Amino acid sequence: MATTTKGTRRRARRGSRVVARPKARRAGDTGRATRGPRAGITSGEIVAVGVLGLVRSTVVTAVAGARDVGAVLAEAGVSAIRGAIRAGQEIGGDLGTTAREAVRGAITAAGEIGGDLAHVTRSSASGAVKAAGDVGGSVTLVARRAVEGSAAAAKDLGVDVPKLARSAAAGAIEAADRIGTVAGRAVRATLAGPIAGVRSLAAEARPPAAKRRRTRRKSPAA
Repeated sequence: MATTTKGTRRRARRGSRVVARPKARRAGDTGRATRGPRAGITSGEIVAVGVLGLVRSTVVTAVAGARDVGAVLAEAGVSAIRGAIRAGQEIGGDLGTTAREAVRGAITAAGEIGGDLAHVTRSSASGAVKAAGDVGGSVTLVARRAVEGSAAAAKDLGVDVPKLARSAAAGAIEAADRIGTVAGRAVRATLAGPIAGVRSLAAEARPPAAKRRRTRRKSPAA
């Protein structure tokens, strides 16, 4: 009887752990609307649906019926990307692949909806890098994959690949600078070379000091 009781208790404890996680996420669904995409992405869905399709459908659903599509679109994309990266981290998925496909999904959704692609791309890459920092992942890897994801999305939509890649690079660097000086330098070094066939990322990867020096040299002539 003692053995049976212990076994029953163990099964009960295990069962409570499995149920507790979904309940925590569902509670978030009834909160602020901006947290909807994050709460809607779980590790199980990442495996079943795939990052690209899940983020894309999450963004489209979040924007449906919104009055100010432009304002909601970028925010929904960032929330979905962060949710995908955190969920992927929970199941031990490849962080770089998750980031690339998440950014690609958000941009693809924006293209289908008719949003500002440059703005969404920049905010998506920034959100991906920030999420990587939050989960203790490699910000340089995610920055590179975010640019690759933007290039893939541009090809999917038939738009200017270098333009979106540059927007992604700018967003990734912006987020890295906010994380810290070391992170900012590392991401700039990573994006200094060609990525996804785009060789014009040097301007985005140039350190801020270099830009300031160039501005000071021009000011006397003006």
